[in-house]
Amino acid sequence: MGGDLSQPGSPAYGREMPESPEDFYARARAAADEHGRLPVPDQAMWEIFPFEHERLVAKPLEAPVLPEPPREGEGDRECGRCAHPDQGVLWSDDRWLLARLPQPLRLPFAAMLMPRAHLDLGDLDDRHAAEMGQLIVRIDRAVRARLDVGRVHVNKWGDGGAHLHVVLVARPAGLRQLRGSCLTLWEEMLPPVPAQLAAENLYAVAATLAAEHGGQLATR
Repeated sequence: MGGDLSQPGSPAYGREMPESPEDFYARARAAADEHGRLPVPDQAMWEIFPFEHERLVAKPLEAPVLPEPPREGEGDRECGRCAHPDQGVLWSDDRWLLARLPQPLRLPFAAMLMPRAHLDLGDLDDRHAAEMGQLIVRIDRAVRARLDVGRVHVNKWGDGGAHLHVVLVARPAGLRQLRGSCLTLWEEMLPPVPAQLAAENLYAVAATLAAEHGGQLATR
């Protein structure tokens, strides 16, 4: 099935085998100093970088751990979302939910879009994938319509949990130093939004999403 990938005409013809994690580590380690520290990246010179690069030191590069330990929701580890399906939910329908983050809100808006079913990104069927794209666009529109923000960023990591959680975070309008990929670093240092205001912001976005997309709005 799929044919011989080493033959001319195959998509992989002429390519080398993928680099192993051990080879990747060896190549990266060769670029590090005698303490295993990689050079500070050029991004540290960007005006959006939240730290002064003169005092920034990289941690020594650690060797790969293989096989990787199971994430939450893998193997015999319980999935927190499946165990508590209604925890922090702002909006939901039969297949998706929008939930607040477990930590206090430190930006005008931050929430997670998640499938109800225990699925990771690569597990989504075409219907789930299409719905996810539509919901991301509608959440973005709802945030920008209801809150004074400059941009909404969409992030997917998943190294801690196997239940897909797409994180959407909004940058306050005008705070250009917080723009770009460093927003989540700034977010860790910002003070919490007052609890009442945080609840109002989240509810306003969820209500707008429900009005446009349908679904159920959580009780305030």
